[in-house]
Amino acid sequence: MSTDYAMRWMAICLWASVIASGYVASSLADEPLSYDRDIRPILSENCFACHGFDEKSREAGLRLDTRSGAIDDGGVIEPGSPQSSLLVERITTSDADALMPPPDSGKELSDEQKEQLRRWIEQGAEYEKHWAFAPPARPEIPLIEQVAHPIDRFVQSRLEKQGLTPSPLAAPETLIRRLSLDLIGLPPSPQEVSAFKQAAEADFRLAYDVLVEHLLASSHFGERWGRWWLDQARYADSHGYSIDGEREIWKYRDWVIAALNADKGFDQFTIEQLAGDLLPNATVEQKIATGFHRNTQINMEGGVDPEQFRMDSIFDRVATTGNVWLGLSIGCAQCHDHKFDPISQEEYYRLFAFLNNQREPSIKLYPVTEAPVDSREGAVSGGSRIGTEYIDEREMESRKQAVEHALQAVITPFASALAKWEEQLDKIGRDALSQETQAALKIVAEKRDLREQSQLLLGSGLLVANGSGNAEAELRRLLDERTRLLSEMARGVSTMVLEELAERRPTHILIKGDFTRPDAQVTPGTPAVLHPLPASDDLPTRLELAQWLVDDANPLTARVIANRIWQQLFGRGIVETENDFGFQGSIPTHPALLDWLALELRDDSWSLKELLRKIVTSHTYMQRSHVRADLAGVDPNNLLLGRQNRLRLDAEIIRDVALVASGLFSAKVGGPPVYPPIPEGVMSQGQFKHPWKTSAGENRYRRALYTFAYRVTPPPSLNVFDAPDGLSSCTRRIRSNTPLQALTLLNDPAFVEFAEELEKRIEREGLEQAFVYCTARKPTETELRLLEQLDALNQARALLNLDETITRE
Repeated sequence: MSTDYAMRWMAICLWASVIASGYVASSLADEPLSYDRDIRPILSENCFACHGFDEKSREAGLRLDTRSGAIDDGGVIEPGSPQSSLLVERITTSDADALMPPPDSGKELSDEQKEQLRRWIEQGAEYEKHWAFAPPARPEIPLIEQVAHPIDRFVQSRLEKQGLTPSPLAAPETLIRRLSLDLIGLPPSPQEVSAFKQAAEADFRLAYDVLVEHLLASSHFGERWGRWWLDQARYADSHGYSIDGEREIWKYRDWVIAALNADKGFDQFTIEQLAGDLLPNATVEQKIATGFHRNTQINMEGGVDPEQFRMDSIFDRVATTGNVWLGLSIGCAQCHDHKFDPISQEEYYRLFAFLNNQREPSIKLYPVTEAPVDSREGAVSGGSRIGTEYIDEREMESRKQAVEHALQAVITPFASALAKWEEQLDKIGRDALSQETQAALKIVAEKRDLREQSQLLLGSGLLVANGSGNAEAELRRLLDERTRLLSEMARGVSTMVLEELAERRPTHILIKGDFTRPDAQVTPGTPAVLHPLPASDDLPTRLELAQWLVDDANPLTARVIANRIWQQLFGRGIVETENDFGFQGSIPTHPALLDWLALELRDDSWSLKELLRKIVTSHTYMQRSHVRADLAGVDPNNLLLGRQNRLRLDAEIIRDVALVASGLFSAKVGGPPVYPPIPEGVMSQGQFKHPWKTSAGENRYRRALYTFAYRVTPPPSLNVFDAPDGLSSCTRRIRSNTPLQALTLLNDPAFVEFAEELEKRIEREGLEQAFVYCTARKPTETELRLLEQLDALNQARALLNLDETITRE
């Protein structure tokens, strides 16, 4: 690398970091500095590990994360006087023994950072509350002429300050593909592309809004955004660890899909998953929802200590809860006070106490009625169920007992007459009876069940003889109902749930996080840095914790979720460290926009669909993704959002796009996991070779969301495209780029099958139409000439391997 090139690259990187931190560097000595924006990141990275919240590891008794520690209590900062401040002396000294950070710490302040600290002290060394712990406030929306959408006003006001403008709208075929992939995870058909382009020519805004509503109403919306949530829920179909045995919990996955399709408010969505079983008159669906925290691994090896792995599950649940809803690394306080954020080890175990009082059963669910499943063009209008409706074992038994009680009420009045009839039966009379009645007669009277008793009553003719023809019809109906219920009870489905213990299990602080070293006992509680739990004479439960997470006073949850939704649509969150809103996390590139989005989400009944509607109807979302020289020079990482971002599709959507393009796609929603073709030998990679009976028929071509997911040996076509393994909560997928991905698209048995079917489509409909199936646009003449040099099968393989096919523009 040449020196000039290296210097240019360093300059670009520095400029990007400057923009990311929300300010443009200036040499003006009187420019006001912000502690939260400019100073806290320096101290957090270099000083807080030894001079922060963790009292036990604090060096020299010095605390720099609070004003009182740094200034008031004989600290090292003299506001307004850097020359009198010991901090400035220690960071600028040439004495290696006195220098801070110590040379052997591996940390070193740059000259620019030292100058910023000096200037901040000179300006008064004002401390501020960390932005993420302050409640979001309604920001003033910037006024920009001829710009109506609030999101566009926030974004374009930042662009204007840098002398930049947004990019033009993307082409209609790009927009319909982008929107379809983002909202339902499926590409549009050529017919849909053509219809949208035609409608857009007449009235673009109307056509686009209609398209948005159609996609939000699709039953496939819940599948696409369900996958987003299942990543965070660390969902998989196996237990993990070395044995990695199968588990049955897919009803939880279907609950997520149904809840998102029905646009269940995110507050209720949260409460049901964390504490659905504790709600008054909890429904079966609310119990199923508690599977969220049953998605932890289970070690099934012989000789393991059950208590150790129960505790490990709770450690996971505490960390996941903090990560998913609060965007904080709460798990770091398991062994000691948090090194950077104001979360003590005691507070960690007070959160732990909420999740340390549960049984972990599986409940049996029974199918009741078949409900219609929407197709690709269908819509869910407020319903929350997928396919079959289920009731639990208690309800099923109650229904069976009610039917049996009614049967008994019909049979009992005829008991003596029936016994007399049986006594008088001769061989001729017996032989004239039906086979079912004869079989019942062979059973000793005391051992006959209700079905056999009913059969004898029907065969005796006593009901008709006594003028009780109607009773014979109530009897036959009840008998059929009992038979149906027994049949359904034999077809039960299990799912893993949480249930609260009647007697509270004690929780102790664990010394260094070791479950064999309990210390002081604690009761359930929440971190003091956040809003308090409502006052109560009783100890709070998981239900109070869930309600606390979505309380209006919580400064984090709405911001965290809004940021993650933004991340899905732009590839990067407004806060890039979407899982760390603490002191070491990134600060928002557009803080006012983030607060606006968070409050819109909360005030619109926590509707995810409404928030998505707002974002995808903005110009910021709809603009082109083409790289522009003027933007690249100032904002190479597109942090200011002067254009859209090109995103490689998620692993599951890459498979789904190929399924749709090939014509094999099954639109069925929900149901048990399926087993599409995978390369031979995959299941031999773990400690145990699990069976993989490849699905036939429609199940072979289901969405990748439904593919059975082993944690230890995931399907390679998903693994190679960075699908999470379910070992821990995943709030942001990485997007790698390796040759294995191209080889997978060419040679994986499933993709070979897709290519063979796409070849048939090429032969039927032509190469140009097949190109549209894959990319939503027509090929150029140059592209057609290149493809025509290949035979039809390799044309199909090339189309499925195009960068554009597996990318969302």
